[in-house]
Amino acid sequence: MVDAPPWCHILLLLLASTVGFLRGTVAARDRENRTSWGEIFWATADGKTDVLWSAPEASTEVVGDDSNPDSNAIGDDDVDGGFSSLDGMLQWAIGNSDPIRLKEKANDVQRMSADELEARRLQIKEVIEKLKMPSDADLMRIAINDLNKSTTSLEDRQRALNELLILVEPIDNANDLNKLGGLVAVIRELENSVPEIRTTSAWVIGKASQNNPLVQDQVLSLGALNVLMKMVQSSYVEESLKALYAISALIRNNNNGQALFYAEDGCVTLQDIMRNSMVDIRLQKKAVQMVADLADSQLENAVPSEIPLFRSHIFLKSVINLLSSSDSDLQEKALIAVGSLLRLPYTEALVFKDPCWLDEALESMRERLTGLMASDEEREFAVDLEALRREVHAMFREKLEMVSSAPVCRFFGNVVGGGP
Repeated sequence: MVDAPPWCHILLLLLASTVGFLRGTVAARDRENRTSWGEIFWATADGKTDVLWSAPEASTEVVGDDSNPDSNAIGDDDVDGGFSSLDGMLQWAIGNSDPIRLKEKANDVQRMSADELEARRLQIKEVIEKLKMPSDADLMRIAINDLNKSTTSLEDRQRALNELLILVEPIDNANDLNKLGGLVAVIRELENSVPEIRTTSAWVIGKASQNNPLVQDQVLSLGALNVLMKMVQSSYVEESLKALYAISALIRNNNNGQALFYAEDGCVTLQDIMRNSMVDIRLQKKAVQMVADLADSQLENAVPSEIPLFRSHIFLKSVINLLSSSDSDLQEKALIAVGSLLRLPYTEALVFKDPCWLDEALESMRERLTGLMASDEEREFAVDLEALRREVHAMFREKLEMVSSAPVCRFFGNVVGGGP
């Protein structure tokens, strides 16, 4: 028998009680099949599974009742996958111990030999390890490892991408993606033969790049923009949508990304989407929203670099024509884009007037909004959109008034002054 310190006896006693309770809870749940939680696990493509909490299959019986705080036998710590620290386990054990049984167990612990104490310690360590939840970095490594294996099935490859899609939402995790080799792995999947995998890969890139200059630059340096631009042309609509979403996230407020986008004829791609009445309306919404973002980025530069296509009557008309859409959300996005384009110092008022017919488009929009104001359901939205329409119309009239009274010659959207 060893003469262990009293605190050691109590510690072992409490942990032994905890281990006994946890094992008893699992066994009881297996017998009674009363839990609404299935088995929580992390599976890899190797077929190995780390069980975090073993429980029977879900049943329809309600385990807890929110109206009765005492009805939940398992606390929040258990649901999360275990105790966050040894101190947390001790605190729980103290609060859930029977004083009489505690005293009996204490006497038993004091009679343990050194070998028995060591065996108990290892037993407790094993249980604590099983209760630990893997960190986000651990989960990302597992997913990335699956993507890097040529033997990974398409189903497991899709699963790995879906998991990364959730994991990269926090900015710290997104910043770690490249360190773990994740960006290279995901970008490689952009050229997978399966459109669903390409789609989710683009989605992951867009999610990780959103409002994140570090990841934006990393993705751009790996040459992903060129691949994404090709994906926008896909006949699979969801792939096109997610590719355009990723491009938007990559170049938003990123001068280098925007320069690469213009070099890839990105504005021509946006123009083609906006002009095509057969294209999915979600693509048109994203395209016209990107036009507004790009124009606003130009305005934020001390000396805006001129984008030739923004002066083109064909490009401007493709935006203005969307004002007549039957979709109110698309109308609003198009109106915002027109306002942003009008603010650019190098766009010409006379091009907006003719051949783009902005005056007529704004007047037709006013008439439609007046009709919507008669509807209780649409009135509030119509009033707000009318206020925006008036603001854009005022900008247009002001830009027209700034045009020189000198003779002008209009030719394919270019205005040349004939001053003295």
